[in-house]
Amino acid sequence: MTVTLADVAARARVSPATVSRVLNGNYPVAAATRERVLRAVDELDYVLNGPASALAAATSDLVGILVHDIADPFFGIIAGAAQHAMVEGSPGRAGGEKLAVVCNTGGSPERELTYLTLLQRQRAAAVVLTGGAVDDPEHTAATAAKLARLTNGGTRVVLCGRPPVPGAAVTATLTFDNRGGARRLTEQLLSLGHERIGYVAGPAERTTTRHRLEGHLSAMRDAGLAAGLDRLTVYGSYDRRSGYDATLELLRRDPRLTAIAAANDTVALGVCAALRDQGRRVPDDVSVAGFDDLPFSVDAVPALTTVRLPLHEAGARAGRLATGTEAPPPGGVATIGAELMVRSSTARP
Repeated sequence: MTVTLADVAARARVSPATVSRVLNGNYPVAAATRERVLRAVDELDYVLNGPASALAAATSDLVGILVHDIADPFFGIIAGAAQHAMVEGSPGRAGGEKLAVVCNTGGSPERELTYLTLLQRQRAAAVVLTGGAVDDPEHTAATAAKLARLTNGGTRVVLCGRPPVPGAAVTATLTFDNRGGARRLTEQLLSLGHERIGYVAGPAERTTTRHRLEGHLSAMRDAGLAAGLDRLTVYGSYDRRSGYDATLELLRRDPRLTAIAAANDTVALGVCAALRDQGRRVPDDVSVAGFDDLPFSVDAVPALTTVRLPLHEAGARAGRLATGTEAPPPGGVATIGAELMVRSSTARP
């Protein structure tokens, strides 16, 4: 026999309206009364009718977290921290907690828009978009339109690790200092005496790729090393294989390279593998640097010089912003700093 809201009310000795207020978390209820209602919910194993509740309310208890690749530690750390922050402080039973769903886009702009549409249909309480965006005006406009529909419907939208979307009114935007971090990393290589520095970039159409590359190039130009920069830059995916293949191409273009900066730490592992297979020692023959400071970077041999992004902290903050337990930053945008981590994968040439 299906347990109804009226059954819970009878067991808790309160009105059905009070039960509804406790389960929806939209009205103050005395602590003792709330506890009695939740105990009745547990005893009767009552399950809230989610779709019906969503229709009655402005939003549902669903939160969508969009990532490019959940297997990538960069996105896994952010998504995990965001989800944990969303349930922190919730009763852990039938009232107030959110159901976080991770949507894996595979880096596809079309899939990202599809997920935003599906979350809108589900009246999601919040949406967290992580990682860089596609640097394309048409896609940017389409994304802004989708986000406008979500926010107009009462959904809180948080961008984490991507730049603001022009024309989109979102709850908050948390950006990483990719330009500044990449610039400091290249300046470190230059300070060691490296002048022939190759760069393995990510996908050319991604904002993260462009911003990190801009930081690298600005440091090179300021050092008077503007000549041949295009020839010493190879684009690829944010994976190990890309780093491996790009390194072979860079060595073909300039066998005298003394340092290679990689788009992220995973790519840097591929760079190191290719150098080993070519009989080059790291850092004795070629220094290697990464970006992000993913958990494995300090355990690599040699340990990677990299740029640390506070991924867990950023994800947790995005989760709190998504659930309204933290106030948005002034102006709605906050830039999260990047820290240079100098380790043994870099040395003087």
